[in-house]
Amino acid sequence: MIGRQTNGIAERNASISTGLRMALVAGSLVAAAARADENWSQFRGPGGQGMSDSTGVPVTWSESENIAWKTPLPGRGWSSPVVWDGQIWMTSAIDEGHSLHALCVDLASGRLLHDVEVFQVEKPPHLNTKNSYASPTPVIEPGHVYVHFGTMGTACLATDTAKVEWTNRDLHLDHSMGPGSSPILYRDLLIFNCDGMDVQYVVALNKHTGKIAWKTDRSGKPDVRVDRRKAFCTPLVIPIHGHDELISPGAGAVISYEPNSGKELWKVVYSPGYSNVPRPVYGHSRLFIGTGYDKAQLWAIRPEGHGDMTASNVVWKMTSQAPLNPSPVLWGDELYVVSDNGVATCVNAATGEQFWRHRLGGDFSASPVWAEGRVYFPSESGATTVVQTGHEYKELAVNQLDGRIMASPAIVGRAIILRTDANLYRIEAK
Repeated sequence: MIGRQTNGIAERNASISTGLRMALVAGSLVAAAARADENWSQFRGPGGQGMSDSTGVPVTWSESENIAWKTPLPGRGWSSPVVWDGQIWMTSAIDEGHSLHALCVDLASGRLLHDVEVFQVEKPPHLNTKNSYASPTPVIEPGHVYVHFGTMGTACLATDTAKVEWTNRDLHLDHSMGPGSSPILYRDLLIFNCDGMDVQYVVALNKHTGKIAWKTDRSGKPDVRVDRRKAFCTPLVIPIHGHDELISPGAGAVISYEPNSGKELWKVVYSPGYSNVPRPVYGHSRLFIGTGYDKAQLWAIRPEGHGDMTASNVVWKMTSQAPLNPSPVLWGDELYVVSDNGVATCVNAATGEQFWRHRLGGDFSASPVWAEGRVYFPSESGATTVVQTGHEYKELAVNQLDGRIMASPAIVGRAIILRTDANLYRIEAK
């Protein structure tokens, strides 16, 4: 039964923060009403870039050190936590994907406030063993949280009551490996990518009603192999020459759209790239895009023009140890990436010149985050490596938790909110 609910279950810039600046660029006026370090509103934070303005964030922790609380979570889900006004929201799948839930945890105490069944699924689609049925990260604003389960449905919940206000189950596609693309908010629109093996499009829903505002099919001829048509990216809105553009990587190309209408503006083709996951990063008038499988590359692109800009807009390419899943982090002139097999690299964002490369060890799927001149790299084994930013590799700590980390961390105030496969942690120095 939809909506069944159980409550009470246990470039450096001194003038304005990177996260807040990008959130305002994306048309989110609510960001102006709260400090950027108090909330973590979407996948990779206020600006979608994995950056935090917080201070006093811990460098070291373990199961017995700097843990404010640890809360067991029901079900299975890789969605990253989002935080607003003292609430932490995530999604989870129960009963092997037959029951899809929204979870709310109290930021102060770690108490599970809401566990809401949003959708029932009669026949859950095929799922890669590395994925979950609840991998897309919610997006939150004052009063509302928006949860997305790919082809299985999208919904809006009231944050005060956890009541489901609307649902949309009209957008169908064959993910092949399960859902992955997270939604974003732009003004009155909830926007997300739908790149399946059968259909590929970008869609915007009216955030008040859940009805389709616009829907744009991907241009170009799809790859002859259907398994190379899918992608799992989260789009990003950036300012270009006085107007906003929606940057949306898909299989074979990254495409820019006008975010209010869905009109295509330009594209850069990297075929054959597919199953793309990393969210774009923007800075130095360049976009940094992961091209996906079979051979991961990272491209620096000038985001401008009209039509096919492949021949003119690619500035440089990183062709070895590029990530298939983790998104990059940009700080000043330093671009930080980690490959899925645990090789971290720092390059010059303007030129692609390598500053350093170091093997961290282990497998990586979650995206790193930046705070206080440090990059936090969480691995699938539960270990988070903390590295000092700079042109030389300087490791500060390796922090081990029980369980598996697939979700990207959130940073709020002095705390790191970190989800493992079984628990949610508030990590904070005492």
